[in-house]
Amino acid sequence: MITQVTGTHVSYYHYCKRRLWLFANHLRMEDFSDIVYEGKLIGENSYTQRPEKYTEIEIESIKIDFYDAKNKVIHETKRSDSFDLCDEAQLKFYIRVLERNGTEGVTGILEYPKIKNISKIELSEQDRTDIADWEKDILKIVNGEKCPKVIDNHKCKKCAYFDFCYSD
Repeated sequence: MITQVTGTHVSYYHYCKRRLWLFANHLRMEDFSDIVYEGKLIGENSYTQRPEKYTEIEIESIKIDFYDAKNKVIHETKRSDSFDLCDEAQLKFYIRVLERNGTEGVTGILEYPKIKNISKIELSEQDRTDIADWEKDILKIVNGEKCPKVIDNHKCKKCAYFDFCYSD
């Protein structure tokens, strides 16, 4: 039984409930995905000075790779070639976890090096309420006995779980 939500859970919750359930129940297809591997390379090679300048934080069930403690800014790099609400939700969740642990005034920067896009992310009161709702719903889904159905969406073709979901 899963009791703590991770950033990956939040991202997958917004992407696909089936992917969320499969991942949480130890069916991890990301290890075999070229797209996931490309994302790791982009993250490692886009901002090579980051490890020297920023801190890695592990708190609750999350790991933040690049946190600027002086300015209270989380830097999150993504491989996508377009802004994605899943990425924004994940970063908002990270900010909320830091708030719950006593760090106020945290913001985030969501970076897409492929398209040279940078977005500043802040939490609203509505976000705080939504995040609490996401966490409850995520725990209900991942601890459920049945895997959610295939969503059959255009984004499925780029998903690491595509072959699993669409093989007969």
